[in-house]
Amino acid sequence: MHRHSLFLSYILLSTLTVGLAVDHAGDKNQNQNPFTPKAFVIRYWDRVIKNNLPKPSFILSKASPLSAADASAFAKHAVANTLSTKLPEFCSAAHLLCFPEVNPSLTKHTQDGEFSVYNDAQNFTNYGTERPGGIDSFKNYSNGFDSNPVNEFRQYSRSSAGHNDSFTNYAIETNVADQKFNTYGSGAAGGSGEFKEYAENTNVPNLRFTTYSVSTAGREQSFNSYSENGNAGDQSFGNYGKDSAGAQNRFTEYGTNSNVASSGFSSYADKGTGDEDTFVNYGVNMNNPTENFKNYARGSLGGVEKFSNYRDQSNVGADSFSSYAKDSTGGTQVDFDNYGKSFNEGTDTFKGYAKGADADHKVTFTGYGVNNTFKDYDKKGISFAKYTNASSSSTNSVSDSGSSLVKKWVQPGKFFREKMLKQGVVMPMPDIKDKLPQRAFLPRTILTKLPFASSKLKQVFKVSDNSSMDKMIVESLSECERAPSMGETKRCVGSLEDMIDFATSVLGHNVTVRSTESVNGSGKNVMVGQVRGINGGKVTESVSCHQSLFPYLLYYCHSVPKVRVYEADLLDPASKVKINHGVAICHLDTTAWSPSHGAFMALGSGPGRIEVCHWIFENDMTWTTVD
Repeated sequence: MHRHSLFLSYILLSTLTVGLAVDHAGDKNQNQNPFTPKAFVIRYWDRVIKNNLPKPSFILSKASPLSAADASAFAKHAVANTLSTKLPEFCSAAHLLCFPEVNPSLTKHTQDGEFSVYNDAQNFTNYGTERPGGIDSFKNYSNGFDSNPVNEFRQYSRSSAGHNDSFTNYAIETNVADQKFNTYGSGAAGGSGEFKEYAENTNVPNLRFTTYSVSTAGREQSFNSYSENGNAGDQSFGNYGKDSAGAQNRFTEYGTNSNVASSGFSSYADKGTGDEDTFVNYGVNMNNPTENFKNYARGSLGGVEKFSNYRDQSNVGADSFSSYAKDSTGGTQVDFDNYGKSFNEGTDTFKGYAKGADADHKVTFTGYGVNNTFKDYDKKGISFAKYTNASSSSTNSVSDSGSSLVKKWVQPGKFFREKMLKQGVVMPMPDIKDKLPQRAFLPRTILTKLPFASSKLKQVFKVSDNSSMDKMIVESLSECERAPSMGETKRCVGSLEDMIDFATSVLGHNVTVRSTESVNGSGKNVMVGQVRGINGGKVTESVSCHQSLFPYLLYYCHSVPKVRVYEADLLDPASKVKINHGVAICHLDTTAWSPSHGAFMALGSGPGRIEVCHWIFENDMTWTTVD
């Protein structure tokens, strides 16, 4: 009996190994051990999906790379709630997105510092603190899209005299940057801090300034080309310039051409004396920017605040000014010039504006946009010139110019009509390259033992409050927990097994998954070659899955009723040579879409009036029933 059991075990192992060899020719590691998470996923696929179609390599490549031994060990830590003690090893072996811990340092730095072409995670503590004169320079620091820079500056230039700081080409073209400045320049006399081309072209920048330039005397801070062309992300300034005398703060070309960014200014120039703050070209041409000013210049004496071309020609957006210039004295002057004239209406709220200020204060609005609310503000000393309203001619000119700005927010070719999917048609191809950090799925054996709640996940991944990772987790979980739209079935999946389960629960067990073959042709014109309609080009249902920004690979999957799915060869228009094989989905029912959806900005029309098609981007996918 014993020999018979051994024989059966041998047969089982041989069968598993042969099966893996068929699906992973040349993958020696997988062939050696049939008990890895990836091997289990392949067997699970064969058991649940009832067809013999090849398994696409693009989706199998996302399976967990953990070895059998590591998967077992980390699963035990997950059960014991001790995974955080092995976090660096876990993140590295499982191919996850984790930020390194940046611990405080007590080392004092009394010499000038120059950092050039520097990419490692770093904690800068006591740099420039109590320094008389001198300069610290950061040039080409934390650059490169493959990096996820995490840097923390504590007590930087605090209580210094005439000390200059320069950040040039800092965190340029990075992916998910997390930069934090604590007590930066506080208590300093003179000197300057300059941020030039900071976080430009960065994906999801998260920049926090806490207690920035508090109680300074004559210190100058300037931000030039700050967070330009960024994608999402947040910037927060807490206690910026509070209780300062003669401080000058200047933001020039801040956030221009960025996508869905938000900035928060709390206690900015609060109780300052003779401060001068200038925002020039701030948030211009942005897509849905959100700016929040709280206690801005409150109780200030003789300050000058100026906003020029602020959020001009942006797409929607929202600004909130709470207790702005409240209780100010000494003739505080505030000017808004070309403020909030977005080509799609935004929302601006002023609450407690200049309330309680002395009789000499002056507030001027010139060329101000629509859809604004002024609540509980001082009626004296405030003038409105060229105030745009919904029926004015200036609003119409903004809307007319808006059509030329659509390209800034909606890439050419991102949305198109179904009639474009015909052989011989030349059309622009959007940039379909995946810009999120590369990660892998977790094995179900580990995933099921981890909490799916932000507070507990933060403990597992050692996430600090208000960090980039904190916001990523909260926002992704919020989208996962959102109630489904009318007719939608949705689920967030963190393992390939879960994705298979969801797709088959909606479509049945005879399914397959597709994605565009490569990123070739992105950002260029392509010619449509041979086109094939999936399921004979009939109206069908699909399950589309889109990545979320999360420590491990997390997909938001949802059923998409009333669609047609197509495959098309994509050719070089000049040579007619095939360069890609695209997958496109056409949504036939757009009645539930927002009127401000990018598709309608690009194509015209509105919800329910037209169908909208788009390509499946890199690492996104759509499941359908097999023909």
